[in-house]
Amino acid sequence: MKKRNMAIMAVFLVVIAAVMLLPGTAKKLPPGAPGAAGPGTDATATFTVRTATVTRRSLQGYIESNGDIVVDTAVKVYPQVSGEIRSVKVALGSYVVKGQLIAEIDPSMPGSAYALNPVHAPIAGTVTTAPMPVGSTVTASSAIIGLGDITDVEAEAMIPERYVGVLKLGLKASVAFEAYPGESFSATVSRVSPIVDAGSRTKTIRLSFDKSDPRINAGMFAKIQLDTVIYANRLTVSGSAVLSDTSGSYVFIVNADGTASRRAVTTGADVDGTVELASGVDEGELVVIEGASVLFDGAVIKDITVTGASK
Repeated sequence: MKKRNMAIMAVFLVVIAAVMLLPGTAKKLPPGAPGAAGPGTDATATFTVRTATVTRRSLQGYIESNGDIVVDTAVKVYPQVSGEIRSVKVALGSYVVKGQLIAEIDPSMPGSAYALNPVHAPIAGTVTTAPMPVGSTVTASSAIIGLGDITDVEAEAMIPERYVGVLKLGLKASVAFEAYPGESFSATVSRVSPIVDAGSRTKTIRLSFDKSDPRINAGMFAKIQLDTVIYANRLTVSGSAVLSDTSGSYVFIVNADGTASRRAVTTGADVDGTVELASGVDEGELVVIEGASVLFDGAVIKDITVTGASK
């Protein structure tokens, strides 16, 4: 009986050894181990991806803001005395010459009568704000109208405080208007306010148009794209190629044997979905820009960026 049991045990051990040596029964690496496939993935599967080449280029940073078209030369007109407006000689949009009579003020008090006090235009220009109506009571600090040179207009915008570090004279911008879809007008920053408004947390800038254009009128609403910092000669790739986890940012590089390798990278500037890769890749390397989220180190891939391509 004892010999029989030993024989059975020997046969059992031989069977176990044979099973372990059969193809496909090797012990699988635990998820996350070097060379192991990702959780729930098949190491023999082929993954369809799209790719792009790491290229060197310059990125133009910019700020988008809304603004208004204002006259460059503008003044408010005040009376010399307090009283009641008896007559207004101009209207909104009227052109006046320097010294022209624009209104008359009656400074009379109850029980007395005085001659009307004239208000003259201090400069030549166009009436840019509606005059105060006849019968209004004014003082020497009441602006009756506004005058300006509407042939010399500028764009005015309020830039959020977080961007004030890049504001300076000479920055270039493009200005667009709803009235002229698909068209933009070039402008240059000509003035930067020395203070930040405590209420709005913004700094006001003025932009002079590079070319005068009669289509640009005072009071128009403008959309402004202000060019700021140029990130020159940087290695770049589509932002969709860059993934991240607790270890940092990474991309998948396409190898010559049709597999993908995970590569840690350091990112820099990000402009309109194009990301600077400050380290981790070389110019001309091919990276996965679509389908990277399911890849793992050593994954077999099929590149469909170009119809019929297979890498």
